[in-house]
Amino acid sequence: MRTLLITGPGGSGRTTVAAATAREAARRGTRTLVLSADRTDTLGAALGTPTGSTPAETAPGLTAWRPDAGERFRADLLALQEQASTALDLLGSARLDAEELTPLPGAEELTLLRALRDAAAADTFDLLVVDLPPTPQALALLALPEQLRRYLRRLLPAERQAARALRPVLGRLAGVPMPTDRLYETAARWDVELAAVQLTVEDPATTVRLVAEPGPAGADAVRSAVTGLALRGLRTDALIGNRVLPDASPDTWLAALAAQQRKSLDGWRDEWGSAGTCTVHEVPHLGRDPRGAEDLALLPVPGPDGDADDGAAAGPLVWPVVDRLAEDGVLVWHIPLPGAIREELDLVRRGDELVVTVGQFRRIVALPSALRRCAVDGASLREGELRVRFAPDPDLWPRTR
Repeated sequence: MRTLLITGPGGSGRTTVAAATAREAARRGTRTLVLSADRTDTLGAALGTPTGSTPAETAPGLTAWRPDAGERFRADLLALQEQASTALDLLGSARLDAEELTPLPGAEELTLLRALRDAAAADTFDLLVVDLPPTPQALALLALPEQLRRYLRRLLPAERQAARALRPVLGRLAGVPMPTDRLYETAARWDVELAAVQLTVEDPATTVRLVAEPGPAGADAVRSAVTGLALRGLRTDALIGNRVLPDASPDTWLAALAAQQRKSLDGWRDEWGSAGTCTVHEVPHLGRDPRGAEDLALLPVPGPDGDADDGAAAGPLVWPVVDRLAEDGVLVWHIPLPGAIREELDLVRRGDELVVTVGQFRRIVALPSALRRCAVDGASLREGELRVRFAPDPDLWPRTR
């Protein structure tokens, strides 16, 4: 199944573009599911049909789903309360009722990730269109599965779980309580669920479409978003300039604004389209907020496969690239980071991990086995690609005769 993640700066019209993209795909005969976690149901307003907590067909071949974070949060907390009933009774705790439970901050994000996992596993649709939050929140959301799995591995290492049979004996010898089987079972279940979400996000068939209004602020937001997404290993296949004004206008104020938009669009084509990073598309301003199928049909959004009619289609982004052996015997790790600025880039080797920081974004990635036996020998940023040099450590590499 193909997955399209739609994001962009707040207020850029990303939900409308997500709805139009899903509608266009369904019109072409693609079984499409559009997913959103917006509690205000902007997606339903754009589609002209209210969306609910269960998937519902809103048009032929088009299903919309707005999962209810409150319902899932209540179910999970009540289940946890039931599992811990013995301990809670010993403490004299008062049970919580479903009616008094309200979602905590972050519940919407976790609900969206679970819905993404469930939709990918269902194998009912050909295309999944996800209306993500604004770019900074979307990047934090997409990074969550990998980060949580890393925390679980550090706090509950897999190699220590093998000694379950010895824990009662060790507990008596040490005189301190040891972790119970339930703790490890819960951690293992969480790891499986998070891995399923991570696989969906990192699938080669998953791409991102950025929505932004052309202009100086939009240009800065796009550059930051493309780099942040690349750091997460996500490819931006289309940059959609939304609410583009007509060039010819007798109003001097509108004409000046249209000229500014045209300048930004030309800059996007030069920076991103010509480099093959992503295609650039224009969606005109309708003079009103799009509402319903008729308005969505007027928005020329790219189809599910990109419709690369505005520049060459972007090639696949592989992160990290398989290390290559340089002529001088040094291993070079190639990491694509389009839009990255040298002054905002920082690298730290931490054991078997590499901490990569680009501006406000950071990712901690495990080094391939070959590079773990090397020392960092330098790094450079050229043509949107970070190249980290590793010199083999003779004490760790097998000697040749």
